[in-house]
Amino acid sequence: MKILIKNGTIVNHNGSEEANVLIEGDKISKITRECPAADRVIDAAGKLVMPGLIDMHVHFRDPGLEYKDDVISGSETAVAGGVTTCLPMANTRPVNDNSSITRAMIAKAKQRGLIDLLPIGAISQDCKGAKIVEMGDMLEAGCVAFSDDGLPVTDSSVMRQALEYSAHFGSFVINHSEDCSLCHGGVMNEGKVSAILGLKGMASEKEEIMIARDLLLAKKTGGHIHIAHVSSAWSLKLIEQAKREGIRVTCEATPHHFTFDERELMGYDTNFKMSPPLRTQSDVQAIREALKSGLIDAIVTDHAPHNTDDKFVEFDHAPFGILGLQTLVPLTLRLVNEGVIGLEDMVRLCSFNPAKILNLKDKGEIKEGFLADVAIIDPQISYVYDEALNKSKSRNSPLFGKQLTGAAVCTIKSGRVVYEFPNVVA
Repeated sequence: MKILIKNGTIVNHNGSEEANVLIEGDKISKITRECPAADRVIDAAGKLVMPGLIDMHVHFRDPGLEYKDDVISGSETAVAGGVTTCLPMANTRPVNDNSSITRAMIAKAKQRGLIDLLPIGAISQDCKGAKIVEMGDMLEAGCVAFSDDGLPVTDSSVMRQALEYSAHFGSFVINHSEDCSLCHGGVMNEGKVSAILGLKGMASEKEEIMIARDLLLAKKTGGHIHIAHVSSAWSLKLIEQAKREGIRVTCEATPHHFTFDERELMGYDTNFKMSPPLRTQSDVQAIREALKSGLIDAIVTDHAPHNTDDKFVEFDHAPFGILGLQTLVPLTLRLVNEGVIGLEDMVRLCSFNPAKILNLKDKGEIKEGFLADVAIIDPQISYVYDEALNKSKSRNSPLFGKQLTGAAVCTIKSGRVVYEFPNVVA
């Protein structure tokens, strides 16, 4: 089947152009000013034609907690946000710490056929931080990296081993950066706001100390460490120094950490409870500046669905986590509209850099010969993010029921239209 996307603005990491995109089969066959014949023509006038977004950090809760989300609903939620490739974390039940679980996850995603699912395997067996997994077997099964996300690897010798082994296989490690000995039972950022609210805080040093350790271990081993969901200004300073020293480090930030700060918790809304927590205004500003400068390599959602009953409890007892896949585009476009980053930067952070980190050679660009993973984005569309649009089984987002601007109005995966915003695309 041939699909022609006409009249749109093609946005890549290194520039934009007004041109048409011809898709034949699962590949982009031509970028042209002409209008070749096609089985379907999509008029993208006034819209942005971007490479499909690549989310390096999601939680699909499958296997084990499918009432929150599963691979199927997670895939549907992803394409509704313009995301065509997802990396689900390993903290499922049972943990994705062996090749059979990895294969089952991939098979389920392929059966639905909406996204490429590239699992993150656990670093340690059952995420207990004691003994590393059989990395070679898991990579062969389809894993692309390793993380015990949700729990830190506290034993430095285990983390050293993981960095050494992953480097041997040409892979990398993602650690959930927490020194848990600092503040057991913390539920938000430690500071003035936590004191006012009477809630136990989590100091930013809890994150920064673990990042410093992991950077030193990456320096020692030559392994690649990817720092997940950076939330503090000092974390960024450590990463910046490590990059200057030639340490193999990349890092990511989430929309909630560059959009909201700790003051949002003044209403005790558990939908703002996340780990790492929302921090200070100055931390948010530091993240925004690091996105602009290129210090941060990727924007990810850390999409973490929780059933309404899970969150509708006292703040101390609510789980950490926020939905993110369907709010990735509007929150990132806010950065563009506010002049923090440009549209090319958005593609660099959400598509091109993730593809480069993951060595996905035919993704991350609108380019002839590349896989036809495309997100057609309307930067002006205004809508209410509600039950009618939400594809997740959960609704734990403070943006639920709110007016948003900007959305993926059509998502194409491997040459097939897999999502269309209601009443928008012809």
